[in-house]
Amino acid sequence: MSRTQQIDIDEASFQQRAELKSHLAWESFVALARKPGRELIVDCTMQRRAMKSGFLLALAWGLSRRIKTWTDKKRVGIVFPPGLGGYIANLAVTLAGKVPVNLNFTLGPASVESCIRRADIDCLLTTQRVQKKMTGFPWPDEGIVDLVEEMKTLSKPKTLALLAAIYVLPGKFLAKCLKVPSTGDRDEAGLLFTSGSSGEPKGVALTHRNILSNCAQIDTAGLLPTSEKVLANLPIFHSFGFTVTLWYPLLRGCPVVTLPSPLEVKKIAEAIHAESATILIGTPTFFKPYLKRVEPEQLASLKYVIAGAEKTPDGFADAWEQRFGSIYFEGYGLTETSPVVSVNLPDKPQGVDYPGESDEGSRRGSVGRLFPGLAARILNPDTRVAASCDVTGLLALKGPNIFEGYLEDPERTAEVKEGEWFITGDLARFDADGFLYIEGRLSRFSKIGGEMVPHGTVEQALIEAFDLLDAEAPMLAVGARPDEAKGEALVLIAAIDLELSDVREKLASAGFSNLWIPKEMKRVESVPTLATGKLDLRGIQELAASA
Repeated sequence: MSRTQQIDIDEASFQQRAELKSHLAWESFVALARKPGRELIVDCTMQRRAMKSGFLLALAWGLSRRIKTWTDKKRVGIVFPPGLGGYIANLAVTLAGKVPVNLNFTLGPASVESCIRRADIDCLLTTQRVQKKMTGFPWPDEGIVDLVEEMKTLSKPKTLALLAAIYVLPGKFLAKCLKVPSTGDRDEAGLLFTSGSSGEPKGVALTHRNILSNCAQIDTAGLLPTSEKVLANLPIFHSFGFTVTLWYPLLRGCPVVTLPSPLEVKKIAEAIHAESATILIGTPTFFKPYLKRVEPEQLASLKYVIAGAEKTPDGFADAWEQRFGSIYFEGYGLTETSPVVSVNLPDKPQGVDYPGESDEGSRRGSVGRLFPGLAARILNPDTRVAASCDVTGLLALKGPNIFEGYLEDPERTAEVKEGEWFITGDLARFDADGFLYIEGRLSRFSKIGGEMVPHGTVEQALIEAFDLLDAEAPMLAVGARPDEAKGEALVLIAAIDLELSDVREKLASAGFSNLWIPKEMKRVESVPTLATGKLDLRGIQELAASA
């Protein structure tokens, strides 16, 4: 690679696309009305329930009229696992011209109450079944709407009349007659609260431009063509579940099969087999149990899996492909980027000008090339001055899918935004053909004796040394505590019985210097993780600090 200080995949031109000024309500209405007879969603939560695009739209429109009477607030809370309820609720709220807030029900009660308060929500869409199942959720005393009961009371003649109009009339004409919101652009379209892997949950306000652009980027890259069928089980309070497996199917017509949890491996395998799903999306942590619990023939219809949210352990992609035959693609994204930034692909996108001469769509070890419409820089971590893109440094991004800022938190926003550029907090580099390599979070490096030590590298070495690659849950993690002599010292958090002397011996024999070897070890029942499967960095750091 020439020592360029910026990689630009047509960012300025992409920003000018007319569709980015539109509204999710308008775009989804027109898209669903275009092929009303298409079976769009198959919900396999209990028994198979399928819904066509036209009926989904008619139901959501009827509910949207009621939402306007339930609250005069800007935002509406939603508590649903992946499934028909989540699609209907989000679409109805958006058609009502309001902002859906899918609440993270895996957070503690105090955090959830804080999210509800900060979002200024007085109306919560859910069902009685969800309420009974989530007994630890801080349900408010009033303002809860049972969506199932409300759908039962919708006027059947009106719903059927609208459904007939959806089949007969042009979608844009009907949307205009019904006064569906048509201009969104930089207005808020969704509020997500990050899971807080490295601190308190932050409110990330995504705009219509953000979500529409990321869906357009996915489309341009050819990641999820309408000819494929996606298994959708990621929580819709997570950015990937919200944009990729909820809004993208609504906007582009990619069929989905839903299940309420990525942890129900056997049910997922049965659904993939029964529905002939071709794409599975998740995290390496969620994929690990498949190697032991699922037979290859159950996943025979899968063409590829897409992994993100955390780095894929060395050797895991090969193990997956050898057992199941489907191709393993790794990608990268953040809540603040709406979320997808890059992904390995079956083929290089046509008509996109990338660095280098390679026609490869994927490269093992990388997280793929940037999506069209993005620009990137690599910054010196200490000075934040742009460096050569082939040198490891802080990744900064610019594009239409970059969020505007954190909810009512200008200080936190200023920490990560420099004008239009978003400082991701990830250390990364590009190779000569524009493939992106993520080395880890800056917060997951310790400066020990003047040397930057990556926690993830030490973890991976120990996972291999103690033969833990097949473990279904993380068995160890590395944190750090202050050290007077060296600045910081590594602490090993272990959910299995290990001797520190063995740890030191294994790392030393692998060529690690003393600075990279944990000084202490803390035995725990389980390594802290989040609902997304990622390590809970905050929890790990708290354990390390107490060692």
